[in-house]
Amino acid sequence: MFDLSFYNGKKVFLTGHTGFKGSWLSRILIKSGAILTGYSMEPPTEPSLFKLADIGNEMTSIVGDIRDFAQLKQSFDEAAPEIVLHLAAQPLVRDSYEHPVYTYETNVMGTVNILECVRQSSTVKSFLNVTTDKVYQNNEWEWGYRENEPLDGFDPYSNSKSCSELVTHSYKNSFFAGRDVAISTARAGNVIGGGDFAANRIIPDCIRAAESGRDIIVRNPASTRPYQHVLEPLFAYLMIAARQYDDISLSGWYNVGPDECDCLTTGELVDIFCQKWGGIKWINQSDNGPHEANFLKLDCSKIKKVFGWQARWHIDEAICKTVEWSKAYLNKQDIRAEMDRQIAVFVGDVR
Repeated sequence: MFDLSFYNGKKVFLTGHTGFKGSWLSRILIKSGAILTGYSMEPPTEPSLFKLADIGNEMTSIVGDIRDFAQLKQSFDEAAPEIVLHLAAQPLVRDSYEHPVYTYETNVMGTVNILECVRQSSTVKSFLNVTTDKVYQNNEWEWGYRENEPLDGFDPYSNSKSCSELVTHSYKNSFFAGRDVAISTARAGNVIGGGDFAANRIIPDCIRAAESGRDIIVRNPASTRPYQHVLEPLFAYLMIAARQYDDISLSGWYNVGPDECDCLTTGELVDIFCQKWGGIKWINQSDNGPHEANFLKLDCSKIKKVFGWQARWHIDEAICKTVEWSKAYLNKQDIRAEMDRQIAVFVGDVR
C-alpha cells in the first residue's frame, strides 16, 4: 500500500492550492513533510476551507493567476520542484456557460503554462494534471467510460478539460520523449467532503439548506454521477505521482472513481444526506438551467490493475464524514483538527 512518507522532504509545486480539493491536498502534503509551494488565486469562496484551517501558514503560498506565465514561471523556478500537481481550474459547469472565455483561458492555457514551466525545468521528475470524468464524449451509456474512449466534453467546462487532456498528451509526445519526466492525467468523478462552499454543488447546497432550516432544492434528482469522498482521489493523485516518480513506465491516463455501488442518482445521494443530518427533507425543483449530463460513470479497472488501488470509503461513510466536518464547522470547533482527524482515520483505514 502507498506510503505517504515518500513525500517527506520532497519539493512539491501545487497549483490550485486554495480551492476545496487543493486545501485538503495541501494539508495532506504538509502532514507528510513535503516542502510545499502552492500557486493559486485567492480562495474562490467565502468562507473558504483554506482560510478556516489556516493552511497557508505551513507552506509557501503564492497568490497568482495560472494565466500569467511570467509570474508562474518565476514562482516555479524559485520552488525548483521535483513533483508538480496541477489542480488550478475554473471547475464549475454552470459558471462555464456564463464565463466561457475565462474558462478556456484558465483550463487550457493554464495547462499550457504549467507544462511549459515543466518543459523548461531541470528538476521535475513527476507531473500530474488533474482533470475530470466529464472529459469524455458522453453518450449517456449505462456502463463506465474507459481511458481509451473519445474525449469531447459538451459544455465549456467539460470541453476545456478535454482540451487540457489533449494539451498534456501533445506536450508529453512532443517534448518529453526520451526525458526522465513522468507525465500523467487523472480523471476524477464528483467529490464531496467537509469544507466545500461552492455554489451550485449538491452537498454544499444541502448543508446551506440544513443550516438555515430550509428544504433542500434538488434540480436534477434522476441524474447519475460517480460520487466519492474528496480524500479518495487525493490519495490516488499522490500515489500516481509518487509511483511514476520511481517508474516512468507507469505514467499515463487514469480514471479515479468510486465502485459501482457508489454511482447513484442525486436524489439517492440527498436521501442519505437527510438521513445522516436528521430533521431535513428535499424537494424536486428544476431551475431550467443549462444542459448538464444526465448519466455518467467511470470504469476504473486500469488504476486498480496497474497500482492495486481500491476506493476505501463508500458513499454512506463519505456523507457521514462530510456531515461530521460540517457540524464541527457550524459548532465553531477546530477545523484544522477535524481535517487532521479525518485524514488520520482515512490513512488508518487504508493501512
